[in-house]
Amino acid sequence: MENSMDQNLSLYHIFNTVAEAGNISHAAKELYISQPAISKAVTRLEQNLETKLFVRSSRGVTLTDSGRMLYEQTNVAFKHLKQAEETIKKNKKLGTGSLKIGVSTTLCKYVLMPYLEKFIKLHPHIKISISCQSTYQTLSLLQKHKVDIGLVGESGRLENCVFSPIGLVEDGFVATPAYLKNLKKRHPESATNPFEYGNLMLLDKHNVSRRYIDEYMRGNVLSTGQMFNDHVLEVSSMDLLIEFAKIGLGIACIITDFVKTELNNGTLTTLPLSIPIQKREIGFTYLRDYTTNKALDAFVTFCKKISTP
Repeated sequence: MENSMDQNLSLYHIFNTVAEAGNISHAAKELYISQPAISKAVTRLEQNLETKLFVRSSRGVTLTDSGRMLYEQTNVAFKHLKQAEETIKKNKKLGTGSLKIGVSTTLCKYVLMPYLEKFIKLHPHIKISISCQSTYQTLSLLQKHKVDIGLVGESGRLENCVFSPIGLVEDGFVATPAYLKNLKKRHPESATNPFEYGNLMLLDKHNVSRRYIDEYMRGNVLSTGQMFNDHVLEVSSMDLLIEFAKIGLGIACIITDFVKTELNNGTLTTLPLSIPIQKREIGFTYLRDYTTNKALDAFVTFCKKISTP
C-alpha cells in the first residue's frame, strides 16, 4: 500500500479541488487534466487511505464522512500554502526582509543612525532590529548567527569575516577648561602633566577601544598606572565618559569625532599629546560565508555606496 505523504501530495491537491468543485468535470477544467485522470487519482487516494472519500451520482460527487474530515484538513493546508506563496511574492515585490545589526551604543548613536535613516527611506519594508552591546559581544553574536552584521572598530576584525571600512575615527583625551583650571590650582605641576594628577576616565578593560588605548600606552613605554598615578575611573559606555567629562568629573579618553560640537563651542578641550594617537578604521563586518540574505545584501551595497568618497 502506498502511503507516503510526498507521493500523496498531488493526489490531495486533486481531491481538494474535486471537493470544492463538487463535480469531476469542473475539477478537470480547473486543473487542465482529463476527467479519467481525475477519477483515477481519486480512486488511488481512496486505495491509499483505505476509505471511500466521495459518493458519486449523476449530479456530481458528495463527500463521505471520511472525505469531509480529510477536506477540512486539506482545505486549511492549501490555504496556508497559497498564503505563503502570496507573501513570498509580496515580499519580493516590496523588497521586504529582516536585518539584525550588532553595534555598541556609542557607534549606534554617532555612526549607525545616519546610515539607517537613509537606508530606511530606500528600503522602508525591511524589518531592522538593533542589538546594542560591546564590540566583543557583537562579534560573538555574529559567530553564533544571532546578528547579520556588526559595526565595529578595525581591532574587531575576524579571519572568517569581511570587514568593510566606512571611515576613520580619532581617539583623544578631553576635559572641561574649568576642570583643568581647578586641577592646576590644586596641583601646579599638572600644567605640564595633567594626567599624573587628574582623574582619568577610561572604558573598562574588556572594551576594544580601551585595548587600543592600552596598546598606544605600551607602545610609548607607558602603562595606565605609571602615566596616570592610578587615578582611573572605568565605565562601560563612551557616552557616559562624554557626559562625565562635560560635567567636569575628570579627563576622559574618547573618540573626539563624537564631541566636535563641544570642542568647537569650548565646552570641552583636548589635551595635547607628545605622540598623537593614530587614527583607526571603523566599519561593518559580516561572516564571509553567510547564508544569502537579500536584506543584508541591500544594506552592504548601500553602505559601500555612500561610504565611497
